[in-house]
Amino acid sequence: MDNLFDVLKMVSFNHLGFDSSQVVITDVAGKPNSLLTDLFRDVVNKINLFIDLSEAHDAGDVLASLQNHTPLPDDVLDEYGKILREPLVGINFAPQKGQMELLVNG
Repeated sequence: MDNLFDVLKMVSFNHLGFDSSQVVITDVAGKPNSLLTDLFRDVVNKINLFIDLSEAHDAGDVLASLQNHTPLPDDVLDEYGKILREPLVGINFAPQKGQMELLVNG
């Protein structure tokens, strides 16, 4: 997995897509990044509402589908593209919290 889009395509809980509230984005030291977490949760929620993710091959496909099926402005779609293309450094599962931590640099 190279980026946060790949997580959407490849990770599931009990063979189902994950609920965005189960995800926290952190730096490699484990410090949560609330801004990136909120942005990622927002795009995941939009994807779950408007897109069949199985038809998307990359972040560009997601953005094109959102542009075609929602009235989201271009600046919002740009931010969604940035978060979906954010390089993934690692994944930490925290079952006691019921969360998955996505590790990014910065």
